[in-house]
Amino acid sequence: MSEGKKMTSSRRHHLKSLILQIAASWIEEETKEAEAAKEAYMAEHCPTPDLSGDQAALMEICKKLHQALDKIDEERYDAEAKVSKTDKEIDDLKLKVVDLAGVKKPALKKVRMSADSMLQALLGGKHKVTMDLRSNLKQVKKEAKEEAADAGDWRKNIEDKADRKKMFETS
Repeated sequence: MSEGKKMTSSRRHHLKSLILQIAASWIEEETKEAEAAKEAYMAEHCPTPDLSGDQAALMEICKKLHQALDKIDEERYDAEAKVSKTDKEIDDLKLKVVDLAGVKKPALKKVRMSADSMLQALLGGKHKVTMDLRSNLKQVKKEAKEEAADAGDWRKNIEDKADRKKMFETS
């Protein structure tokens, strides 16, 4: 529908009630069809037993019914065994899929560890290795640091820079 023309609430309510009535009639038809199919199946596969006769005939009918029940129980048990077997196979296959996909590694935590303790952990407790990493570092003179700091201090040279700026402006 276009934006300018909107359906009134009474029209919408009327359409909704019609749809519900149609759906209810469809549901009733489906239930009637299901009942008819059930009755037809029962009439075909389970005929009503003939109970007219003497006691021996009735005993024979009961024996036949017990044999049929035993056969059905065996089939049910076999079906349950097959289902449980396939469920177990499915679980095994799921485990194999997880194994093939690989287990996600957890995020490692940062641990502060010295070089000595790291080497000891790698080589085992029986190896006593001490490693002083600072002994191989280059020695730096402190005087050289101070000179570099003096040259980089802009506050001391500000007057010289101001003179140079004036020199460029005048020319």
